[in-house]
Amino acid sequence: MIQTIAAAVIWGLVLCLLPGIRRRKDHSIVVAAVTIASALTLNIDPVYLSGDAVFGGRNVLDLGSNILMVVGIYFLSRAILRAADPSEAPALSYKFGLAVLGVVVAALVVSFSLIDAPRTSTSFMRVYGDQWSAAVYSAVQFVYIGVVVGVTGYTCFRFRGDMTRPYFRIAFTLIGVGCALAIVLVLAVLGMDMFHLLGDLDSMSALSAVYDGAVLGAMTFLCAGLALPPVARRIGRRTQAKTEPFLVNGLTEIWERTTGTRTELRLESSAIFADQRDSARWHLHRMLVETQDALLVDPSLARLLNDRDIQVLARVEEYLAVHQSSSPNGRQLRDIERGTALRDGHSWRATRDAPSQTRSQAQPPA
Repeated sequence: MIQTIAAAVIWGLVLCLLPGIRRRKDHSIVVAAVTIASALTLNIDPVYLSGDAVFGGRNVLDLGSNILMVVGIYFLSRAILRAADPSEAPALSYKFGLAVLGVVVAALVVSFSLIDAPRTSTSFMRVYGDQWSAAVYSAVQFVYIGVVVGVTGYTCFRFRGDMTRPYFRIAFTLIGVGCALAIVLVLAVLGMDMFHLLGDLDSMSALSAVYDGAVLGAMTFLCAGLALPPVARRIGRRTQAKTEPFLVNGLTEIWERTTGTRTELRLESSAIFADQRDSARWHLHRMLVETQDALLVDPSLARLLNDRDIQVLARVEEYLAVHQSSSPNGRQLRDIERGTALRDGHSWRATRDAPSQTRSQAQPPA
């Protein structure tokens, strides 16, 4: 039952990740989720019995699911570490990580081949765990998992404060807690293996309750943390898709009023907008800059602005200051500003007595 719930939780994560798969350049997290979900699915009793029968009933499916698990944990850790600290040398860590993973897989295959397990068992370690080769087989897998999730959890807690977006900080916290529970899971497994070798079945059974709780807790926190950023981004994009056209409509009248006598400040930008994936935000930014430039060149135009207009300008400025860096065209928007943020001393509220040098003269890249 535990395996079924855990598999359902991580397949739910896969469903959360799939809608944004085309936007991502790195698919490590999707590969990890699918691989770990497949490993857990293979351990569901009906699936395991049917699948292992195909391979001759020698518990080969247990080896296959454990290899999938360590491969999935590797890709999961790689994706999280790259998200937390992109400055690390990716090529070196990637090669080293693959080399260690290769050694672990080879050790799993060798130790499994030494286990005397002639019949299919849905409780593989409970039935055959009194053999030293089985204990080594289990230890290789879970020591690797423990080390990897330990490093991953430490990295999450270390860099969570550096995340600019609140949902990333929450996500890293959830992932860190999930990694901590995964370490509890690893310690429980190693303890059960030791007690099984010593013949202390009561202590082994007591630890199995810790194992069950740690499995569910680790999977729940990890999946919640991994699903939060893509879900939050989708919600944010839908909100922006409604907010930006509304702001454009509100700013258009002000833009026409202030730049109507200063048409030389306007760009012939309709062709540019048509090629932008984020054209509403680009248009909004363009109109705000041109309005600021008109006020900069002719401060007397400020008399045309009422309190409502000032509120609209302030809201647009606030919105762009928060969102332009996350836009697909965020770099291009910053290029237009020539390195000047919207809320610095060149804000429209501070341009009335400034020298007449406009920012809209910087042409955006086509």
